[in-house]
Amino acid sequence: MTDTVPGRQAPPVTLRWTADRSLSEDMRNLLCGPDGPFERTTEDVLGSAVEVFVQRSPHLPALLARAAERHPDAEYCVFDGPEPDTLTFGEALTLAAAYAEVLANEYGVTKGDRVAVAAPNGKEYLLAYWATLSLGAIMVGLNGWWAPAELDHGITLTGPRVLFGLGRPLERLGRTEFAAKGGTPVSLRDLHEAALAVHDPGRGLPDVEIAEDDPATILFTSGTTSLPKGATLSHRNFVHFGLFGGLGGAVVVVNGGGRYRQIPGDVQRTSICSNPFFHVSGVGPAMVIAPSFGSRLVFPEPGRWDAERALKLTDRYRLTQWHGVPTHFWRMLTHPDFEKYSTDQVAVIGSGGSTFAPELLRLFEEKMPGVQITNGYGMTETTGGGTFLNGPEMDGHPASVGAPAPTMEVQVRDPDGVPLGENEVGEVTIRGAGVFLGYWNNPEATAEAFAEDRWYRTGDYGRIADGVLYLESRMRDLILRGGENIYPIEIEYRLVEHPAIADAAVIGVPDRILGQQVKAFVVPEPGAPRPSDDDLRAWVAEKLAAFKVPAFIEFRDALPYNETGKVLKRRLEEESGIS
Repeated sequence: MTDTVPGRQAPPVTLRWTADRSLSEDMRNLLCGPDGPFERTTEDVLGSAVEVFVQRSPHLPALLARAAERHPDAEYCVFDGPEPDTLTFGEALTLAAAYAEVLANEYGVTKGDRVAVAAPNGKEYLLAYWATLSLGAIMVGLNGWWAPAELDHGITLTGPRVLFGLGRPLERLGRTEFAAKGGTPVSLRDLHEAALAVHDPGRGLPDVEIAEDDPATILFTSGTTSLPKGATLSHRNFVHFGLFGGLGGAVVVVNGGGRYRQIPGDVQRTSICSNPFFHVSGVGPAMVIAPSFGSRLVFPEPGRWDAERALKLTDRYRLTQWHGVPTHFWRMLTHPDFEKYSTDQVAVIGSGGSTFAPELLRLFEEKMPGVQITNGYGMTETTGGGTFLNGPEMDGHPASVGAPAPTMEVQVRDPDGVPLGENEVGEVTIRGAGVFLGYWNNPEATAEAFAEDRWYRTGDYGRIADGVLYLESRMRDLILRGGENIYPIEIEYRLVEHPAIADAAVIGVPDRILGQQVKAFVVPEPGAPRPSDDDLRAWVAEKLAAFKVPAFIEFRDALPYNETGKVLKRRLEEESGIS
């Protein structure tokens, strides 16, 4: 776009992926040219002309079949515990085929049916996932931490043909209205035993016609003013998620030269998968990244994320990649026993949703020199993708969340839906092959989520500058103080740069005169002298405007986090008397 909108000074901007232009012509042709692994073209997808990868798998089960054919004996998953359980790609394929036979013959699952699971990550859950998709059915990932009433909402909304559970989630399923009315949750262990009884190592996945835009899974988004909605993601969404991640990594390898740590050619890429399968950041690595690139995933024993356990797994399994949120990395790098564990083989740090504080980047350079840091921005509705910041770009734009992923487009729009220009703050909108189908059985919410031509309205504030997106804050996090817009993220980053502060979260609290005031929740560094409220205010005031200095400061032993490592600001608001 080049035309200036009437009444505006700057022309509207649409961001598209252009990193391949930084490659030499020969390398660009090799990666992205005709018949190259990342060749792209424009096609009609659900009535919108979007960019797609040409050399793509037709659906998710084809990814597993290809991985099993190319490296059947390579380790796919390791489920850690007193006696670790390992699954190869070949074993996963044949066991998933047996699971599919049981689902079809004993539970009547056919194409389009929903299969719901509430369980911790485990081999049985993973295999049930593959079996469901191979039948053309839809996996419903119920939040394993939900209370019975919340589980009932997910069950009622999606109407599954069969409902599976394991561990504590299975116990909670037994206390639902669904169970009280005669519904019978089934243990995943029963499914596993039945599959072992029919397991035939020579059998492949069922031959079912699956279209790219058929639904693959329903994942629930946490609603701010209503019950969780079921975001419906397609096979196309996930296949493209893997490909644009692969292309981004290839560009960094080519452009990074000898600057970054390299993974030896004979070492299998290995990372922890701590996020649950009911979250897009758990499904993506397990169902897409690992089979697409033959990498290995290590699943910790169920339980809260723990820094020392992550370091132990890094050492024990020679992890080459860390994935998490900045809070995870702070805790690992500052753990008192960090030096006891081997981290020299870790080459890539992957994150998303939050930018890296400058002090965290300095800490990485000090303790893990040469590690490649990648960051990104996305949500369930965009299959976890949207923008990414990779390699050398981290130096030039460390506070941004990067440029669009391949096949994705980004605009920032005003309240009327008009695209904005450089450095104008508005709502971030995203379009592309990774954008979801809509909300299951909720046409009103689906219509509200999309602007014309399938531009997804994220509900987040951001601005575009120098070809990258800066994520200012969640709309609901924006603090309005005396007519001034305050974005909590910059105050939080300033607070954690204080040597005596380990963690911080900022919210707005009601004020009769100003509308809102700034309140900070801070966690002190263990063993460090605790600063006074005035000390912290002076620290913030050194770098930020006076109206951004917290009026209220509350010290805590810890902040509340969800299962993916994000601060539960809504809980902080409730505890502060804000409904």
